[in-house]
Amino acid sequence: MTIPARLGIVTLGVADLARSAAFYQALGWERCSSSSDAIVWFRTADTHIGLFPWEELAADAALPPEPRARFGGITLAINVEAAEDVGPALAAAVAAGGSLLKAAVVTDWGATSGYFADPDGHPWEIAYNPDFTIDAEGRVRIP
Repeated sequence: MTIPARLGIVTLGVADLARSAAFYQALGWERCSSSSDAIVWFRTADTHIGLFPWEELAADAALPPEPRARFGGITLAINVEAAEDVGPALAAAVAAGGSLLKAAVVTDWGATSGYFADPDGHPWEIAYNPDFTIDAEGRVRIP
């Protein structure tokens, strides 16, 4: 069997479901009507983000709910349409309750990026890459 190459949902383990839901709503993200007191869903252009209590998510995956290291080996990325959008997007994330990890910088190959962490420390990159296009539905196209 071949496993389909698609990412339908990213579920984030969170310490406080209400706090995390409020953060993502403050970013202006669309909360799905199927959200409940147990899990909160947000629609993105490419996939869906789920917020689920940390210990319950660990149990669901048959993993011990160990404390998470500051860097867990994964980052999430949001691509924007222009380099000048990176700084304001980072500022909006901080204003919503996130923390700035890395201010916007221009790379030596022409991209602009910076990082913020959500209230649970999940690192998000805001990036503009001149080689990646964003279609009318907001999906990133990587050549």
